[in-house]
This record gives sequence, structure tokens and C-alpha cells, in this order.
Amino acid sequence: MKNVALHNLGCKVNSYEIEVMQQMLQEKGYNIVPFDEAADIYIVNTCTVTNIADRKSRQMLHRAKQKNPDAVVVAVGCYVQTAGRKIEMDDSIDLAVGNNRKKDIVSILEQYLGERNKTLHDTTVMDMNQPCEYEEMTLKRTAEHTRAYIKIQDGCNQFCSYCVIPYARGRVRSRRQEDVLAEIRGLVKAGYREAVLTGIHISSYGVDFEAGSGKSVYYSGSSKLVELVERVHEIDGLDRIRLGSLEPRIVTGETAARLAALPKLCPHFHLSLQSGCDATLKRMNRHYTVEEYRRSVKALRSVFDHPAITTDVIVGFPGETEEEFEETKSFLKETEFFEMHVFKYSRRAGTRAADMPEQIPSQVKNSRSSQLLALEKEQSKVFRSRCLGKEAEVLFEETKEIGGLFYRIGYTRDYVKIAVPVAAEAPLPNMLEKVMAEGFLTDEILLAKRNR
Repeated sequence: MKNVALHNLGCKVNSYEIEVMQQMLQEKGYNIVPFDEAADIYIVNTCTVTNIADRKSRQMLHRAKQKNPDAVVVAVGCYVQTAGRKIEMDDSIDLAVGNNRKKDIVSILEQYLGERNKTLHDTTVMDMNQPCEYEEMTLKRTAEHTRAYIKIQDGCNQFCSYCVIPYARGRVRSRRQEDVLAEIRGLVKAGYREAVLTGIHISSYGVDFEAGSGKSVYYSGSSKLVELVERVHEIDGLDRIRLGSLEPRIVTGETAARLAALPKLCPHFHLSLQSGCDATLKRMNRHYTVEEYRRSVKALRSVFDHPAITTDVIVGFPGETEEEFEETKSFLKETEFFEMHVFKYSRRAGTRAADMPEQIPSQVKNSRSSQLLALEKEQSKVFRSRCLGKEAEVLFEETKEIGGLFYRIGYTRDYVKIAVPVAAEAPLPNMLEKVMAEGFLTDEILLAKRNR
């Protein structure tokens, strides 16, 4: 029995995949140990979304080799796909596995271990060709106590000018509906009450099913994603459904109405924006306008009562003038988001944006980021304040100590974090309960009491 330590970097898709890899290794008899302990095998699921992510991936791989020089250090994932010769030249890496071979991690590892003593110690790099079909993996359990992230597609066809992910993940491949449904049914039987549908670009779900049909990816009222959600909604025992990040164009009046007809669907929508200025969006190669985004928000708010709408914003994109930034800031104020994830543009080698003129100085990006973070804090508090004095259903997930007292912590359907005082010995919950929010425990957590 060999000890294996795993470490994950990056997105929810990566988190899902490393949990499946760990599950497969355990089923084959490998013993899983914490990453900071000595192990026979270290597996790092890498990320390449920014240069910083590349650096962190390398650091974790080097740390593993330093922990045990005789261990097999395995690099898997996005950094492996984009790093090229850097992988082969890195003495800390023994085995490199691309995104399309994660499902085969056990057989690849065992083949490598069987041949290791027969060859000189060079990095073994597995096939990095981008796949044409979805690589099926099935999750049976997850580290989350109440919700499970379900991967429904991989890849992206958008090619935003700042993003390297289409090169790391390949083109869109959608998972069969029956495989998604089977996985969720299994997780519901295992006690999970909430499913979060995630992927690299879930709004493209099913576009590969429609290949050659002549239909637009975002044809009105017929989204394959909405069809999938409607089928997931039929699963007995599942209490909640959430969606990952959505392309604004998929949210038409008709699709919003179809989603609103599903009681299990949580009114919590992440619509990626990146900029509130059309000129900046065009340079980013985003495929919508500010007005189209505005219509999507209105569509959701016309059929859901006070939905939580969150977004991503990049400041300091090449060529972003002060006037363009002010356009973005004005649109953010107008839209009144629940939460905003604000990122300072990071130059990413291998993308078109990296070679664009008028790169923005760091001090300007810092200033703009600070302004939007202050706005985010203000808007987020306003949204949470609207929950005060109202009954809400909370799915409790954990018991946590805050300021010397113990609280049961969970989320409302619109993803507001709620705390209810409990005794220290209260068991880890996995329960839905009606509560009444009375005030703020912290800036991000509301204090509530049970409704009896």
C-alpha cells in the first residue's frame, strides 16, 4: 500500500476532478495522506489561468519533491497542457498527465511505477492531444458535507483575448444527460441535498450535440442547459439546484421563465461581466454588449423575487481609459450586484491581450480595484440588509466557532450566509430549516434565530 498526497489548485472543475482521482486511487487500495506529510506519490492538479497560477503550480510540485526526493511527483491538468518543454525540463516532475487523461490516473500511475526502474529518470509526459469527446468521470462522494459540484461539460470555444483556458482545456465537450443524472442520483442517495452544475463554460452545454444543425449556440428558449436543469429538477430527494457561471446571452426572457418555473432552482445567478464598457468588451473579445447584459439582468429580475446576481470584473485591461473605467463603475452601480469578484488584469503569456499596446500601470490598476472593492462591499451589505426581518430557508453545512461562541452555519437559497447560535457539542448538520435573520454577525454573515 502506497501513500498518496493530493493538492488542488484552481477552479471548481479542478476540485471535482481531483476528488474523483482521489476516489479512484482509494478504490485501488492507495492510502491518502495530507499533502504536508511524507508520501510515496504526490499528485498536484495544476492551474494556468494566470502567470501567478503557473508559478503556484510549480511551487507545489517543487515542494513535493523537496518533501521526499524519492517520491513520484505527478503534475496533472492545465499547467501541464500549456507549459510545453518546461514540464520536461523540470527535475521535480516525474510524470505529467494532461487534462484528457485524468480519468486514467490509476492505470497511468501503475504503468509508470512498473516501468520506473527500467528507465533513466526522465519526466514521462503522457499524450497531450485535445480530446473530441467528453471524458467521463463519476463522483460518488465529496468533501463538501451538503452540496456536490457536478461537472457537466469541459472546454471553451470563446477565446477571450486575455484567456488561455481554451488552449488548456480544448473545445467544448458536453456530458451526456443520463450520466449527469445518474451521478446526482447516486450523490442524493449518499445524503447530498444540493447540486451545483459546473464546468468551464456551462452556457455552451450541448452545443456539440447540435453540431451541424445550423442553430446558434444561444438560440432563444431552447438551451440544452435549461433542458438539463429541468431533468435534474425531477430527481427525488434533491432539494436544491445551483448553476455555475453563465454567459449573459443565454438568459433570455423565455429561458429565465423556464428556470423560474423550477422551485428547486436557487435564485442565485453568476453572470460574468468583466467590463461595463462596450469598447473594452470588444478588445476582450467578449461576445455581448452592455445592453445585452442589462437585458439579461432585467429578465431574471422580472421572474424571480430579488434574485442574487453576482459577477466578475477585470480592471486595468490594456487600453482601459479613465472614461472607460468610469463607464464600468457606473454600470456596476446601476446593476446593484449582490457580490462582485474584482480582478486586476494580469498579463498572460500566450494570449492576444499580452501583446496589446497601452498596458495599464500597476498603481492605476490598484486604484481602480480599490474603488470597485469598496463599491462591492457597499452593495453586498445593502443586499444582505434586505434579508433582515424575513423568513428564509437555510441549508446548514457546518458548526463553527466565532468570537468564542458556536454557530450553525449555512446558506439561504440566494446564497446569503446565515449563523444560528448552538451548543458547542452540536453535531455537524445537513438540514434545511426556516430562520429569521435579525442582524449582522460579521460583514458577510447574518445572525438569525430559528422559527418555531
